[in-house]
Amino acid sequence: MISYRFRLTLSAASLAALTCIAAWDALAADNPSATIVVAKDFMFSPNTLTVPAGSTVTWTNHDEEPHTVVGDTGLFRSGAMDTDESFSFKFDQPGTYHFICSIHPQMVGTIVVQ
Repeated sequence: MISYRFRLTLSAASLAALTCIAAWDALAADNPSATIVVAKDFMFSPNTLTVPAGSTVTWTNHDEEPHTVVGDTGLFRSGAMDTDESFSFKFDQPGTYHFICSIHPQMVGTIVVQ
């Protein structure tokens, strides 16, 4: 028999999961070409991302430290993003775009636009 406390915890966890799925679905509905890159543990994940031209890439910081996203050609540059803040950029032209965190230059990544 499952205890009431366990069922309540399971229900809360299920609700949280459904809320996350609904938020992701809303983002996808607003912009079907949106793609997420996460800054976590002083790394960008995924490190390399391939997207079609016209895609919007959103970087979200999930670290406790601030991070930035800076393109090596100066095409895009975020301000310092605190925990759970985001920055987005729409890639209209095909090419390879390298980026770093200007605060932590060991954090690097690449966007390949086809």
